[in-house]
Amino acid sequence: MTDHKTGTREEWLAARLKLLKEEKELTRRSDELAQRRQELPWVPDEGDASLADLFRGRSQLLVYHYMFGPEYTAGCATCSTIADGFDGFAVHLANHDVTLSVVSLAPLAKLQAYKRRMGWTLPWASSRGGDFNFDFNVSFTEEQQRKGAIEYNYERGGHAMDATTQVPQPVAANAAMTGTDAATYTRQRPGMSAFALEDGVVYHTYSTYARGLDGLWGMYQWLDRAPKGRNETGVWWRRHDEYDGK
Repeated sequence: MTDHKTGTREEWLAARLKLLKEEKELTRRSDELAQRRQELPWVPDEGDASLADLFRGRSQLLVYHYMFGPEYTAGCATCSTIADGFDGFAVHLANHDVTLSVVSLAPLAKLQAYKRRMGWTLPWASSRGGDFNFDFNVSFTEEQQRKGAIEYNYERGGHAMDATTQVPQPVAANAAMTGTDAATYTRQRPGMSAFALEDGVVYHTYSTYARGLDGLWGMYQWLDRAPKGRNETGVWWRRHDEYDGK
């Protein structure tokens, strides 16, 4: 017996048409925000010169900052569910002069082994030994963490994943799935950044973090349209090879 509101087809259609009007407003607003993203000033990137290599001959680069620290035994399960969609649409981006790449702080051999496990073909680079992850505020030192001096998502300190705050259960669960503790796990953070290459100069054009990544999480876009929505009870997702016969 359902405990959800039920009604006639006529009642459903009236409610659906009202919702459709609001969805269209949201779509138009989303289009406006996309235009404003593209109007942000381009900033010459004076960091690692090897960043230009990630463009692979194209003029635009999208980087997913994947949480995979040197101490991890496996990549972040949450980042893994996001990355599961990359191989499918990367070819379409490539044919629109855009390269999609993943960058993490773990050694390249560890990244390549995990990539084989997941069955991905996406390009994955290691920033080990460089400043790239630190420059874009997705990797942090133990000292920063200990002092609560982490700057993430354009805010300094007070984050739910700081060592100075109580660790939320989902964070502890995700840490365990990477074979680390919460402190080690949260010295890495997720994000994405966009770059342009013009006349031999690399420009940083956009970055987003935390809930700003929701739109890139294809699974959530589908769940938001399912009858029960995200229907979350803690960390319910797993890596795609860890579900039990689903």
